Amino acid sequence: MNPAENIDRLIDELADWRGDTLAAVRRCIRQADPAIVEQWKWMGSPTWYCEGIIAVGNAHKEKVKLTFSHGASLPDPDHLFNAGLGGKVWRAIDFFEGDKVNTRALKALVAAAVDFNRSKARMKTRASSRARAKAVGDTQE
Repeated sequence: MNPAENIDRLIDELADWRGDTLAAVRRCIRQADPAIVEQWKWMGSPTWYCEGIIAVGNAHKEKVKLTFSHGASLPDPDHLFNAGLGGKVWRAIDFFEGDKVNTRALKALVAAAVDFNRSKARMKTRASSRARAKAVGDTQE
């Protein structure tokens, strides 16, 4: 099964509010940027990537958790993050029964995560280019 099929199956198996919430979160993530790729990691977790990991989704007994791998570096003007606020890197959104997904704010947060990952990738590429140029310069002396 491919990752999308695994995520579809998980949503179908969650025959309560958690399946609906995870489906709504997934739609927002996929709509935020067409370059986002779905993966299935860590023994059953939907994971979304674009130039690096964006977020991991998990359904727990009483909540659906969406953890952003670099959430502490992202702007959150709508205050979606409500878990992991003391961490230095990640932040999470815990959705509980009855919570509505703020689609506009979540898409903006995912877009910010994609921008962050792309910025990191550009910096890494520049650093590699400088290191290669320096190495070539060192060998020509």
